[in-house]
Amino acid sequence: MTSSATAQIPAQRLVLASSSAYRKELLARLQLPFEVAVPDIDESPLAGETPSATALRLAREKAAAVAARLPGCIVIGSDQVATLDGEQIGKPGDHANALAQLQTMRGREVVFHTALCVWDGRAANQAAAAQVEDIRTIVKFRDLPDAELDAYLRIEQPYDCAGSAKNEALGIAILERIDSGDPTALTGLPLIALTGMLRKIGVSFFNIK
Repeated sequence: MTSSATAQIPAQRLVLASSSAYRKELLARLQLPFEVAVPDIDESPLAGETPSATALRLAREKAAAVAARLPGCIVIGSDQVATLDGEQIGKPGDHANALAQLQTMRGREVVFHTALCVWDGRAANQAAAAQVEDIRTIVKFRDLPDAELDAYLRIEQPYDCAGSAKNEALGIAILERIDSGDPTALTGLPLIALTGMLRKIGVSFFNIK
């Protein structure tokens, strides 16, 4: 990916450990050159694991898996877990499951845990190479009838999204409120947290002479 003339090219390779097109589009906003590498890990939650712990563990494991294949790189891993009443909500996969999700969530608040890991492969102490953070977003869904929910799903088909709603597209119409300190977290990659982590390891975003 090419960089903007206004962006500072980092000294080391920046790698996004994800197969998500949404995360790729978000990272491109920073106008830094980066590569994409798909992590090969088991993303199943562990027994008794809290939603936040699941998201943090998977974000770290994604980054670590790619960092092991590409030593010396700065690797970004992220994972998102949606919860209703403390129970995890997965990706629906198809129309019937998505409709069932939206029917259960209408008029209610859903908490999204978007975990982020930045792994600095240049660090001398690899045990301390990772920065991790969980950004919580609370989403209130509108109390809509089945006909509207069904129509929304047929238009957008968000079957690869936890919670069955793309807030960056038409899904915003089925939401009543979004509470978050980072507006990009809900889409899948919290850029405010990410830029802070990258700054800590010397990545610059502006070419100031």
